[in-house]
Amino acid sequence: MVPLDTEYNARHLSVLEGLEAVRKRPGMYIGSTDSRGLMHCLWEIIDNSVDEALAGYGQSIRIILHADNSVEIHDDGRGIPVDIEPKTGLSGVEVVFTKLHAGGKFGGGSYAASGGLHGVGASVVNALSSRLDVQVDRAGKTYQMTFRRGEPGVFADTGSKPSPDAKFTPFLESSKLEVVGKAKRGVTGTRIRYWADRQIFTLDAKFSYQELEARARQTSFLVPGLRITLRDERRLPGTPGEDGPVEEVFHHDGGISEFVEFLAADAPVTDIWRLHGTGKFKESVPVLDERGHSQIAEVERDCEVDIALRWGIGYETNVRSFVNIIATPKGGTHQAGFEQALLKTFRKVIEANARKLKAGNDKIEKDDVFAGLTAVLTVRLAEPQFEGQTKEILGTSAVRAIVSKVVEKEITARLNSTARGDKAQAAQLLEKVVSEMKSRISARVHKETQRRKNALETSSMPVKLADCRIDDPERSELFIVEGDSALGTAKMARSSDYQALLPIRGKILNVQKASVADMLSNAECAALIQVVGAGSGRSFQLDARRYGKVIFMTDADVDGAHIRTLLLTLFFRYMRPLVEDGRVYAAVPPLHRVEVINSGSKANEMVYTYSEKELHQLLARLEKEGKRYKEPIQRYKGLGEMDADQLAETTMDPRHRTLRRIRLSEAAEANQHVDEATFELLMGSDVAPRKDFIIAGAAMLDRDRIDA
Repeated sequence: MVPLDTEYNARHLSVLEGLEAVRKRPGMYIGSTDSRGLMHCLWEIIDNSVDEALAGYGQSIRIILHADNSVEIHDDGRGIPVDIEPKTGLSGVEVVFTKLHAGGKFGGGSYAASGGLHGVGASVVNALSSRLDVQVDRAGKTYQMTFRRGEPGVFADTGSKPSPDAKFTPFLESSKLEVVGKAKRGVTGTRIRYWADRQIFTLDAKFSYQELEARARQTSFLVPGLRITLRDERRLPGTPGEDGPVEEVFHHDGGISEFVEFLAADAPVTDIWRLHGTGKFKESVPVLDERGHSQIAEVERDCEVDIALRWGIGYETNVRSFVNIIATPKGGTHQAGFEQALLKTFRKVIEANARKLKAGNDKIEKDDVFAGLTAVLTVRLAEPQFEGQTKEILGTSAVRAIVSKVVEKEITARLNSTARGDKAQAAQLLEKVVSEMKSRISARVHKETQRRKNALETSSMPVKLADCRIDDPERSELFIVEGDSALGTAKMARSSDYQALLPIRGKILNVQKASVADMLSNAECAALIQVVGAGSGRSFQLDARRYGKVIFMTDADVDGAHIRTLLLTLFFRYMRPLVEDGRVYAAVPPLHRVEVINSGSKANEMVYTYSEKELHQLLARLEKEGKRYKEPIQRYKGLGEMDADQLAETTMDPRHRTLRRIRLSEAAEANQHVDEATFELLMGSDVAPRKDFIIAGAAMLDRDRIDA
């Protein structure tokens, strides 16, 4: 709505009638009016600057989040045209910011490939801003124009700081693009600062520094050599700049190969493979003739495909797709072609080598191929068809066939390569895909045939499992016990109604170093996955679990800690939803038992301590109180040394025990790389980084805590 104090002139009817539609239906253009829509407006302006850099006319972009809730974007591109556009009689700046479906990205003359297509980005942002200032450096001059909710005019700012609340005077007779200074010779660029209109956006809508940071980093990968500076002056709690202005610079000379390297978290099965290709297609589009009439004409388009991918030992899939560097998080025809070609190619190659790979007659599915895949898919073409202004899905149908053809040709060549390095990687990759297929089929069969057994049914669970009686997974607990000696004591200590026991013999397989096939063939790992009963990897289903809690009960020594780490590695790698849901625990058995001697006929009191520090504090307190205790103090080396009643009281009885819940940290939930990198460092195949880590942390170790 145009404010009442602003005169609504006939001259501006053509400008405002289009922008009024934006203000009445903002969701149609930016998706929503919350933080997501606010960020979308910012992307529209940033993408215009990125398109300049992509076309080779700019090398740097600067984004500033001001304390007054405005945002400023600088670039060193060519600058918005300042000359008069002949059809409207308006300057190029005013056309760009007030006319819907107007800009330099129609017709393909100024931009061979860009993210902007509909020509509404800048004008929509202008319509939804209580104030927008634009400055352009061109031809040795600095030009300026200001707008209020889409209408050009002049703000009467008081002081040095501009404000959307300053008195505004609209242009009445004709708009004026002011010259406000001189620009250095050869210097060009655009500076835009705007204040989002709080009449449109919700009060809690805020610019997200984390999203900006991720987008800036992503763009610096996609446009090699582009320097993006992000500065936050808002001092908002919970942001990196809460203690003062913070500034980050993103600059990567690598391309999407470096992007894949950044995204990939697990150990590699293959190197980063780069797939290139181009294709042509024809489409019918409306074009304007000399008289301004629209006519349908057939034009030939070029589509450039560039993909970087690699497979790792994990099962998570991370595929990022882009069209002219604009992210398409919901995919589209380019991603459909990519997925179709990968599946088709792997099926063909595995069928041809079925006997060698022991694949049998089962068919490879998409999930088998995509397990452990990290990929960045980019296509570039003129005037792509997106589904909606938010550009989340590519709709140009011809791109599917082009991407599919490029991927099929390049991947087939890689998998059939005779070069020593490529041949070894291809063999390892095909083995991984077949292992994923076998794991999926095994999990499906297990899910179809396995159900909770009661006392009247036979059980196909491992013989060494001492199961509980109830069939309610929310109330039941599974204790994973170290060794058979501790199992005997634990059987007498447990409540067999709801506590199940599974002993493991020694140290299980380190799954961080092992393949899926090795993990499945390992008796201890297979038994653990079978007993939990919810599958593994991609096929893991939290609702199908047989127990509400999984508790690691290992000895309180170095070997026990190692076994606990190996168990956690297995759960993190193949049953992660259990960890994420907070259902994995470590039991905390006591280290010492102190028998306090009571006078008279009163029975002696047993006190348990869980650390050396706690023991010393207890002994000091007893000495202060004049109480005696039996020597020597019992030091538990393992769970098997405890009597059943002691184990029950200290470690298994919910009324007295202490459990440590194992959960991913908040930082790790926001960024999966934290835990992936940690597990790879501590349990992976590369020894040198682990050695450096141990040496670096040696100074922090309390030598007195070493039990030697």
